[in-house]
Amino acid sequence: MVEIGTNINLAKDLLLRGELVAIPTETVYGLAANALNEKAVLSIFEVKNRPFFDPLIIHLASIESVKLYADFEDERLLILAKHFWPGPLTLLLPKKNNIPYLITSGLDKVAVRIPNHAISLKLLESISFPLAAPSANPFGYVSPTEPNHVKKHFGNRLAYILDGGKCEVGIESSIVGIENDKVCIYRLGGLSIEAIEKIIGPVELKINQSSNPKTPGQLKNHYAPKKPLFVGDVKKLKQKHHLKKIDLIYFGQDEIKLDDYTNIYNLSETKDFKEAAVNLFKFLRLADDSDSEIIICSELPDIDLGRAINDRLKRAAR
Repeated sequence: MVEIGTNINLAKDLLLRGELVAIPTETVYGLAANALNEKAVLSIFEVKNRPFFDPLIIHLASIESVKLYADFEDERLLILAKHFWPGPLTLLLPKKNNIPYLITSGLDKVAVRIPNHAISLKLLESISFPLAAPSANPFGYVSPTEPNHVKKHFGNRLAYILDGGKCEVGIESSIVGIENDKVCIYRLGGLSIEAIEKIIGPVELKINQSSNPKTPGQLKNHYAPKKPLFVGDVKKLKQKHHLKKIDLIYFGQDEIKLDDYTNIYNLSETKDFKEAAVNLFKFLRLADDSDSEIIICSELPDIDLGRAINDRLKRAAR
C-alpha cells in the first residue's frame, strides 16, 4: 500500500518526476501533480476517473507566484486574494499561455488558490511549478478529510500521501470570479458569502448544476456516497422509508431515538456551522460504510456555511 508520511522532500522529488502525491489542505486532501506536466495531469484524470470537461484548481504559495500563471482581471479579486489567502478561497482568473488547456478544460480562465496548510505551503514554496490538485477521491464520491481516506481509495495508485492530519475546514473552497463586471460566486465553500461581501460588497450567485461546468464543483451530481442519500424533512423521509435500515445525519439538539435508526450522526449539537462542515464528509463516509441501506439527512439553515453544506448534500442526494 502507498506510504503515508511527512517527508516534504520526498513529495517534492516525486512531483518533479511526474508522480501523483496526495497533499493536505485546510479544506480537503488534494490529488496533486505538476500542473505544467500534461502527462502527470492526465494521470489525475485517469486515477480519479474524472471527465476531462471538469476543470482543475491549481495551487501556489504566494500572490506573486499566481501572477506568473494568471492575471488579476479586476481589483476586487486582488483585494479578496490579499484578504483571504492563504485560505479556502479559489479565484477564477484569465490564464496565461503557460497553463495547459488540459487544466482548464479548454476554457480561458484558470481556478487558482493558496491553501492555508503549513505542510503544503512549505511544499509549494520549494517547487518552481503550480500543483493541480482536485480532491483526492474517486470522481463523484465523498471528499477526503483524512490521509487514511485517500489510502483507502487509491492504494498503490499514488506515489505518496503527505500527512497533514485532519482537515480543519472540511469542505472545498469557495470559487469566485468576475462576470459582466460583477463579482460572482460559482461554488459555495469554506468561505461564507457574508465574509466575502463584507470585504467587496454584494456578489451574484452563479451556483450552476451543469454538465458543462465553467469551474470545478459545478456538476449536478457530486460528493455522493454509494448508498442512496435523501435530504429534507427527516420525519417525512423516515415515514417514506420506514421499512429500510436507515442512518441519520442531522444538525442541532433534536431528541432522536436511536432505536429508530441504525446509526445517528450529529453534525453539531451546538449548531456550529464550522463544526458541521468539518464533520460532513466524515459522517457521510461512516454512514456509507455502515450496515444501513439508506442515509437521510436534514438540511441546515441556509446561512453562513450552512449554504455550502446544503449545496454538497443536494449534489450528493438521489
